[in-house]
Amino acid sequence: MPRITAFLRTYNDALRLGRCLETLYPCDEIIIVDDGSRDATLQVAREYGARVIESAAGVPDEQHRRSAKTGWILCIDPRESLTESLAASLFEWKAEPLPADAPAPFSVFLREETTEGWVENPAAQTRLVPADWSRWDGPFPCYEPSALALEGELLRFVLP
Repeated sequence: MPRITAFLRTYNDALRLGRCLETLYPCDEIIIVDDGSRDATLQVAREYGARVIESAAGVPDEQHRRSAKTGWILCIDPRESLTESLAASLFEWKAEPLPADAPAPFSVFLREETTEGWVENPAAQTRLVPADWSRWDGPFPCYEPSALALEGELLRFVLP
């Protein structure tokens, strides 16, 4: 059964982090790389059992991702939360044995809160990748057009 590490970068995200972490129950491990928060971000992260890495200047994300103890990494922003349907999809995905030639990576759809209401992003974003994935754009995997989309969505909140 595949195991998943949630990977987040934080900076003064205490007000929104709890909502995000509450939804990561399909993940087997949570790694938070913090960029020097001065609020209660680290306290909130530890209360949810996350492994916190306080980032040092110049240390690339690749080094932090290599500390994952699982075979897959789910990249998420602290402003985002998994819907129940996405969490269910991840549990179903984990329950299926992965064939040796399993497609990689996987994408998810995103709905974003705006001042006018919720907006659906029509393009799925690559977010679930093998731990040895080599194509990154900062803290997120590069877009992979061949990635299969999981059912469910990520919700990105504007307000804490």
